[in-house]
Amino acid sequence: MIPYKAINISQLNEFGKNTLAEHLQMEVTEVAQNHVTMRMPVTTQVQQPLGMLHGGAVAALAENVASLAGNLVANEQGKVCLGLSLNTNHLKSVRDGMVYATARPIHLGRSTQVWEIETKTEEGVLINVCRMTLAVVDKK
Repeated sequence: MIPYKAINISQLNEFGKNTLAEHLQMEVTEVAQNHVTMRMPVTTQVQQPLGMLHGGAVAALAENVASLAGNLVANEQGKVCLGLSLNTNHLKSVRDGMVYATARPIHLGRSTQVWEIETKTEEGVLINVCRMTLAVVDKK
């Protein structure tokens, strides 16, 4: 499970400085024993030409939250996680507001982790589901 008790969310958000996460205004909102949640505003920066949230931006949010969650778990073992695979299914479109991606573990193994990520609107409408596989490797 995720080592959540000693987590400082402000410090986690600092890790995203000068990265894609900061550029897309992603931020961690919750860390719990069985999930991590991040949010991202739907602005023109993350919209496609028709004014809807770009699928690639949703995928980036999902990958970011799953990678963060995986690394919180792996860090306890002196390891790090690297993305191997991301499968995404877009279910509904969004034009504005905030979206929230929550990563939950499916498998936390010695060499791989698998995470399920659900992205929802502020109203709780499910807009996307993803599954991400991470490689667990030694820190270099």
